[in-house]
Amino acid sequence: MKKYNAAIAAVCAALICCSCGSRDNGSGGSASGGGINGGVGAQTTVTKINTDRMTRQPDTVEPVQGETVQPEPVQGETLSTEKIGYGQGVQFDDKNRPQAALDFNNCYGKYNAQAIRENEKSILLTFDQGYENGLTAQILDTLKEKKVKAVFFILKDYAERNPQLVQRMIDEGHIVGNHSVSHLSMPELSPEECAEEINGMQQYMKEKFGYDMTLFRPPMGEFSEQSLKITADCGCRTMLWSFAYADWDTQSQPDPAESLKKLNERAHEGAIYLLHSVSQTNADILGDFIDQTRKNGFEFEKLT
Repeated sequence: MKKYNAAIAAVCAALICCSCGSRDNGSGGSASGGGINGGVGAQTTVTKINTDRMTRQPDTVEPVQGETVQPEPVQGETLSTEKIGYGQGVQFDDKNRPQAALDFNNCYGKYNAQAIRENEKSILLTFDQGYENGLTAQILDTLKEKKVKAVFFILKDYAERNPQLVQRMIDEGHIVGNHSVSHLSMPELSPEECAEEINGMQQYMKEKFGYDMTLFRPPMGEFSEQSLKITADCGCRTMLWSFAYADWDTQSQPDPAESLKKLNERAHEGAIYLLHSVSQTNADILGDFIDQTRKNGFEFEKLT
């Protein structure tokens, strides 16, 4: 059993890696900022994850909407504050699912966190809205034409600057997700600051749009056990991703044909695609991607 636990720890630590900017090794990542104007690369060293926490069955998390909380230990343990950076990695199972996404669910599902929707067959499109680059309307037009719903993770600054686009997302049946108030690394904050980054965005959307947010994506894909628990206690599910690629640099956009091929080749049941809305390539190939993915036997689904 000791060898088994050690092996699990080694696999999980190796696969859950940081990706937030300058590389495209298949691990993907969210690069919508070091701030709201995005594109700042960073890497985070991942250290060993407690094997007991990996193998224990997920605990039930009871979210408390809008309440700032001090996290409580799980089953007598102290919650880790160590920063971990996520990336989906380059190893896949026999269903084409990234092993790192499955490992994330196994390790952290008890905090109402997921990187892949294991019990679903459909694909979920999500967009990180670090700032507006004039392409969101085109993306919304394509989604409407193809009858596909998506999740748009926005910052407070984005909502303040683009209220008409945010209202359109809501009106057309998309989910608006919480990407925090100011795009800071959640595990680097105090518990109070972490909760405020989440609750401040929740409250703004409630006051200005009458909208209740239920999903949260941590900036840069960085988290700790403590930040995941705080997120759950604030009433949100943490949603990472099982596919992402280097699409965020507006000055160096990926080739459309190669990108379309990559997006289709990596399709898998329960996939959560992370795309950046600032990408001209993404806006241009979105319709073809949806059509080809459907021809390959997949469908797209909105979370409820």
